[in-house]
Amino acid sequence: MREMFKTMAQRLSAGEELVLVTVVASSGATPRGAGARMLIGAGGRICGTIGGGAVEYRSEQIAAEVLRERKSGSHDFSLTKNDVQNLGMICGGDVKVYFRYIPARDGETLALAAEAERRFAAGEDIWLLSEISDGGRLSLYSAEGGHFPYEPPEWTGELMTRKPRGERRDGREFYAEQINSSGRVYVFGCGHVAQELVPVLAHVGFRCVAMDDRPEFACAELFPAAEEVLLIDFQHVADYVSIGSEDYVCVMTRGHAFDAVVQAQALRTPACYIGVIGSRHKAAGVRASLKEQGFSDQELDRIITPIGLEIKAETPAEIAISIAGQMILHRAERNAL
Repeated sequence: MREMFKTMAQRLSAGEELVLVTVVASSGATPRGAGARMLIGAGGRICGTIGGGAVEYRSEQIAAEVLRERKSGSHDFSLTKNDVQNLGMICGGDVKVYFRYIPARDGETLALAAEAERRFAAGEDIWLLSEISDGGRLSLYSAEGGHFPYEPPEWTGELMTRKPRGERRDGREFYAEQINSSGRVYVFGCGHVAQELVPVLAHVGFRCVAMDDRPEFACAELFPAAEEVLLIDFQHVADYVSIGSEDYVCVMTRGHAFDAVVQAQALRTPACYIGVIGSRHKAAGVRASLKEQGFSDQELDRIITPIGLEIKAETPAEIAISIAGQMILHRAERNAL
């Protein structure tokens, strides 16, 4: 969404009219869930996707009509065999898509895009609120910055969850979606797997910090996709980073001893995910060592090791894919709560 806001600002400033297309409700086996978005201009889709296929194709046609009429609106797609609006999809389900017309050089949207970038850069938890009952007027919310550019009804605070939500109340309809998380992925160890992992995670929306105690590995040139690359002392992690409840920890240092040191410190944080690379034999040895330090079985069960999905990965790139897949699954399960 950060890049979409940037593109939106560039196109609007250049004098283009746009349509922001958003899936605001879905059920069944639809191609993309609520929160999927794409940006449409006079030449068609600019960026984003709502799943491809017939729904996206038809939505592009509707967006073209919205541009001609300069009027926002919604459309319901019923993806069932017997519905007259059946679009030829293999899967079934229903999708409600909202089309928000944005005039060229729209001052409020440009201000919103600038404020969104500021909040993205600050690493805040950000929600985008669309007032569907008022032409799709957009606003931002974060705990640090409050609402921008206007104050919606107080009850919309109930919509600010990890899972996209919409509700109609008192004659007004709103749809809210979290578009940025303050959570980061702290990668301990900057070896071959980390060098493959960080760009994959960054590509799917994770904000990564890579760390090592070796200057030749804690090198920004090796991690262009990372937000930060830090040279640290593994014995004193808290001197360099503060790991919170939205954060992920990936441990892949150069040796068992360092892995155990980092794990012990990670267990004292509320990190939502702690994954450690290595064999089951190594994991058992480290677990025994941590238990001797006083950690309970319940605490140790927070650690996922060997890290990653079981896909018989062997190379650093394959291992990185297995880890990324597991983290995507973990994020999706948390967002569904």
